[in-house]
Amino acid sequence: MLNRFFSLITASALVLTMGGCVAPGAPSAAQPGAMEIRQGVIEQITPTTLSDNHHAGVGAVVGGLAGLGIGSLIGGGSGRDVAMVAGALGGALAGNAVQKKYDTPIPAQQIIVRVRSGVLVAVTQPTQPSLVPGERVYIEGSGEGARVVPQG
Repeated sequence: MLNRFFSLITASALVLTMGGCVAPGAPSAAQPGAMEIRQGVIEQITPTTLSDNHHAGVGAVVGGLAGLGIGSLIGGGSGRDVAMVAGALGGALAGNAVQKKYDTPIPAQQIIVRVRSGVLVAVTQPTQPSLVPGERVYIEGSGEGARVVPQG
């Protein structure tokens, strides 16, 4: 039963790790390489920050796996199983704490663009000092993958 529990934990860790490798906003299979581009004028720019959560949870997963490995070296029988569980939990907590220490917000800007149809579109992206209100721009992509670039 305990081996099944460890197999489930290991499989879950693999799924979480591999899920982080998927590129958000990737083109669909129906339209490979397609990118939406809209034109407009910047109405407003507001400074903000972005949290870097691209690798969220990796510290806990790596720490948990390391703790599991170290725990497996201790003792034998049921004492070894307890050491493995304790090592996995302790490693996950320690790995998460270390990762949070190095997560820093990224300076960004929320850009409000009025597109040709008159609709306002808000895009939040890392700071690009060359953009100013009144400037003609392109909005490349959509959703979380959208970004504002100068037309010139």
